[in-house]
Parts: sequence; structure tokens; C-alpha cells
Amino acid sequence: MDGIIDLGRLDMDPSRRSVLGVALFSVALTVPGWPDVVGRMEAAQQGVRSRIGMSDVHTVAAMTEQLSSMDDQFGGRTARPLAAAFLVNTIVPFLRTSGPEDVRKAMMSAASDLCYLTGYMAVDEGLHGLAQRYYLQALELAGASEDHLTFCTTLRGMSVQAVDLGQGPVAMRLADAAAAASPQAGPRMRAFLAGQQAHAAAQIGDRRSALLYLQEAEVAMDKAEARAKAFGSYDPASLSYHTSQVRFEMGDVHGAVAAMQESDRLRYSVYRRTRVKERAILAERQLATGHLEAACKTWGLALDDYPQVNSGRIDKRMTDMFTLIGPHIRNHDAQSLYERARETVRPELIPA
Repeated sequence: MDGIIDLGRLDMDPSRRSVLGVALFSVALTVPGWPDVVGRMEAAQQGVRSRIGMSDVHTVAAMTEQLSSMDDQFGGRTARPLAAAFLVNTIVPFLRTSGPEDVRKAMMSAASDLCYLTGYMAVDEGLHGLAQRYYLQALELAGASEDHLTFCTTLRGMSVQAVDLGQGPVAMRLADAAAAASPQAGPRMRAFLAGQQAHAAAQIGDRRSALLYLQEAEVAMDKAEARAKAFGSYDPASLSYHTSQVRFEMGDVHGAVAAMQESDRLRYSVYRRTRVKERAILAERQLATGHLEAACKTWGLALDDYPQVNSGRIDKRMTDMFTLIGPHIRNHDAQSLYERARETVRPELIPA
């Protein structure tokens, strides 16, 4: 467990630990059905528990779900310090406490899931080295607990990180590894994995494989949606996003715009951070096709939600926006967007 402790201490500002603890417990109070969750956490931190049970595993899973929801709505900079505090102050003591073997494996699985989520939050901040360390810790815990789902999800997350950094060959190897590690995946998981394989294949110029993987993802998604719609997992909006990315990598910018618009239309409203990020990407591509006014309108929609989201990836998109609209500043729509953005985004992002 020393790896988690080192990670958490690296990730936490010591001067903020007491404040983070209070904030974390306020989040815990929102977990439905667990009125004693704070008491369990305090007991774990103080080392007074002699054994862990499945109720403790459920507590960790419920807190992870709440932290994930915070990340979706408010961005990684807001949620990750809370996740790091929870890992160090609660999960590590749980992992060091004795209990039945099935409970201990379940706790390692729950810890793996939170390590993966915390790594994803670090990616959102642009802290890629830190994200890698969290991802590797997630893989270690998933392997120890025989949690194939989190193992595959983490490999796919690493592939997403790589493809977004333009490291196509690495992204392809990781996406293939994720798929190979989950031979019994259900249709939704298969769509989840194949969509990422499609994006990575397109980035390395393997057009044939990209289209085949995309088709596989579409077929799997149809099967998954026919069984039951699943909120909070890979869904049609996510598939449309992958379709847009594949088309863009293959040079079909108009097709990429259409698919991203469909993704925006299908996305659940709770995914605010994703909505802002992908609207900024859509605006960039609309501008690339010569539709300046449409791009300005889409950037304007992104700015509507921007003040509520604290994300390094989105800040980077906003910096790019200033650069991209600069040459068009004489246009009325571009000038209005520029002026509004100067009043809305964080001061350090505004060009001198």
C-alpha cells in the first residue's frame, strides 16, 4: 500500500489536508443509504477497526461514484484533491485492516477503481506523469483482486491519454491490450473498447482497421441499447464522439463536425465537463471548415458552462480559442466572442 500513500502525499498539499477532510465528509453525506459513512471513514483513519466487511467496500464504491459525479460536473481540479485525500486517509487504512479473503479482494477492486478515476482526473488537469502513476497503481490492484473490468478500463484510459497526446502507436498497443484482456466482454464493454481501438487505428493511418473497429463498436452498441440503456457508461454519445475522432483523423473534417454535433445532442446534461470540452473541439473543427459564425456560436455555448468547470484540458482549449479567432477579430461574431471570453475565462489564459 506504500505506492498509494506515496501517490497521495505527492498529490496533496499538506497545508490543505484538514480543509480537504471537511470537504470530503460533506460529499460523503450525499451518498444515499449510508447515514453512517462518515463514522466508518473516521474509524478507518483512526485505526480502530479490527476487521473490514462488505459494508466498508460499499462505502468506498459509493464515495467513488460521488467523486466521479463531481468530476463530470466540475472537472478534475475540483474533484482530484478530494479523491487523493480519500485514498490516503480512508482506503489505505481499509487495505491494511484484516478481513475475509473475499472482502479484502473486493476492497482492492474498489481501491483500483478509485485509483483509475483519480488518474483520469489527473489527465484532465494535464498532469500526465501523475496520471500514469495512478493508472499503474490501478492495474496492480485490479490484477491482485482479479478485477478484469477495471483492468481493461484502465488500459483503455491509458490508451485515451496516449491518443490525445498524439502517441498513436502507444495508444494502439494499449487499446489492443485492453481488448485482449477482456475476451468475455458484454456488448457495451465491447463497444467501449472497440471505439478506442478505432480512434487509435485512425491516428496511425490504419484506415481499414479503424473502420472495422468502428463498425464493430456500432454493432455492439446496438446490442447493448436493445438490452437496457445504461446511464453513466459508454453510450451513443460516446460512440458518436469516437466516430467524429475517426473521421477527423482520416481527413473528413465535415464528417467529424456532423458526428460531434450528434454526440452533443445525445449527451446527458450531467456531463458538463465533457460538454464544454467537446463543444470547444467542435468549434475548432467548424472553423476549420470555414464556418466562422457557427464556430463562434459553439464556443459561446462552451463559455456558458465554463465558469462552473475547473479543468486543465478545457483551459487549454480556451487558450487555443483566443489564438484561432485572433485573425478574424474584425468579424462581428468573432469580436463579440473575444470580448465575452476575456470577461469569462481565467485571467491567466487571456492573451496580453
